[in-house]
Amino acid sequence: MNEMPEWEKRFRAPRVGLPDWAEDAPDRSLFVSNATGTYELYAWDRTTGDQRRATDRPNGTTDGVLTPDGQWIWWFDDTDGDEFGVWRRQPFTGGADETAVPGLDPSYPAGLALGRDGTAVVGRSTDDDGSTIHVVRPGSAPAEIYRHRESAGVGDLSHDGTLIAFEHTEHGDAMHSALRVVRPDGTAVAELDDTKGGTEELGLEVLGFAPLAGDTRLLIAHQRRGRWEPMIWDVSSGEETDLALDLPGDVSAEWYPDGSGLLVVHSFEARSGLFRFDLATRSLIEIETPAGSVSGATARPDGTVEYLWSSAASPSEVRSTTGEVVLDPPGFKAPGSVPVQDAWVEGPGGRIHALVQRPAGDGPFPTLFEIHGGPTWHDSDAFASGPAAWIDHGYAVVRVNYRGSTGYGRAWTDALKHRVGLIELEDIAAVRDWAVSSGLADPARLILAGGSWGGYLTLLGLGTQPDAWALGLAAVPVADYVTAYHDEMEALKAMDRTLLGGTPEEVPDRFRASSPLTYVDAVRAPVYISAGVNDPRCPIRQVENYVDRLVARGAAHEVYRYDAGHGSLVVEERIKQVRLELDFAARHLAG
Repeated sequence: MNEMPEWEKRFRAPRVGLPDWAEDAPDRSLFVSNATGTYELYAWDRTTGDQRRATDRPNGTTDGVLTPDGQWIWWFDDTDGDEFGVWRRQPFTGGADETAVPGLDPSYPAGLALGRDGTAVVGRSTDDDGSTIHVVRPGSAPAEIYRHRESAGVGDLSHDGTLIAFEHTEHGDAMHSALRVVRPDGTAVAELDDTKGGTEELGLEVLGFAPLAGDTRLLIAHQRRGRWEPMIWDVSSGEETDLALDLPGDVSAEWYPDGSGLLVVHSFEARSGLFRFDLATRSLIEIETPAGSVSGATARPDGTVEYLWSSAASPSEVRSTTGEVVLDPPGFKAPGSVPVQDAWVEGPGGRIHALVQRPAGDGPFPTLFEIHGGPTWHDSDAFASGPAAWIDHGYAVVRVNYRGSTGYGRAWTDALKHRVGLIELEDIAAVRDWAVSSGLADPARLILAGGSWGGYLTLLGLGTQPDAWALGLAAVPVADYVTAYHDEMEALKAMDRTLLGGTPEEVPDRFRASSPLTYVDAVRAPVYISAGVNDPRCPIRQVENYVDRLVARGAAHEVYRYDAGHGSLVVEERIKQVRLELDFAARHLAG
């Protein structure tokens, strides 16, 4: 173990996710762990302390949920990461898996809600049917209660099982959902649409029904004041209770199990923390957490809060407000890394927040611009084994929360429409110029890198800014936007229509301007591409189209194809991919 490089230890160290617990049996929990070298679901009986691996598949499993009584584990079974499959279930105490919903064909998942009487509400998406929602009662065939071509997803089922809340985008804006509440037979109860039929860019999100029998209050998130924040909507009376929490940045929440308050998660400028909002007194009480990021939190029936915390320097831990570490996986601990520093750079669309990590020594350094995916996501002060590996090898790492990122207000997130990719690259270029002028980055040794949307921006940046980058590393990228659109899963087609204002046939110039394939012949830097052959998000055919163009002109490149989907849940596979990227950089980057 001592001979193993620290960067590999970070990937191999056993780690756990935040445990989910059964609503009516809180001593029964379900969590994700990489303890066997592959991320799988584990059942944990808190009464006895017993932990049992519930799933065991070559490419791993992370999507699972407990029934309210804690008797069953539901988990999603796809094929080698293609995200297309069916729900299966097994007894919490162990036993054979069985098809959870006989009669429903394989699909992409679009939400799941499980009731106390055994009822399941299953959201589905397929290329042929669009979005559908089915109610499945014990012993009965699935009953379809909703169907639409545009994206929709199950939000929650009320405590007594009489109300179903779901998000939909019938208005055609896949970035801003409306809400509908229906009875299990599909009859409408209430509707809330801040988009006003698609004319306003204001989204809504289901956070959960009140955890009390007969209570018709639904906790939702809205964007009416230019950011995400919670509100309570009584779907029976129509009354809306504005919480008006005096916190900057985005705010989310969930109910305390007794319904007396809300557990508030506050995200601001790449950090996050916790609060309790008391509904009786309307007081907001901070829950002390260390500086860094809380990537998940849950309030327990005894009033304690468990949360998954990390910082760029410290690996993740599941902690409790009791002061204890809730789950401490056996084995060696992941080495830490260097703390993150903030950089604020003036850009063409406003101030850009970048996160910087420096290796030991004096700059300027070879610098990796690690671009996050999404695009509606953001980098934060959280532990990440990938960037830490580059720092160990003497690289500075810069991560940019470009326009399109979450956490900086609705206007920042929504700013990338129609000039997709090009807007994000303007912000990345501004931060790149700052990194060079500040003495951090060596202008001759700049690497543009990223996965998913970050991989897309990498290829687009290499073609549109060919003199700026010495090297490119693109993982599971969009490379040929038109072909990607036709091959990708239906929900992503809807997102692309929203981002670009139509289909490739309706707005061909926008797709052409935003497609890396358009600029492939301008690429000068060596480029490394990795792709999953079963990827439904950035399908392999459009990657091959891009690679064929590189091959045709003899451009310096390497391609690594692996048997999984949009990334891998196998630790050794992740290590292999990072090792290949580090090796590619060492061979192609001068100095």
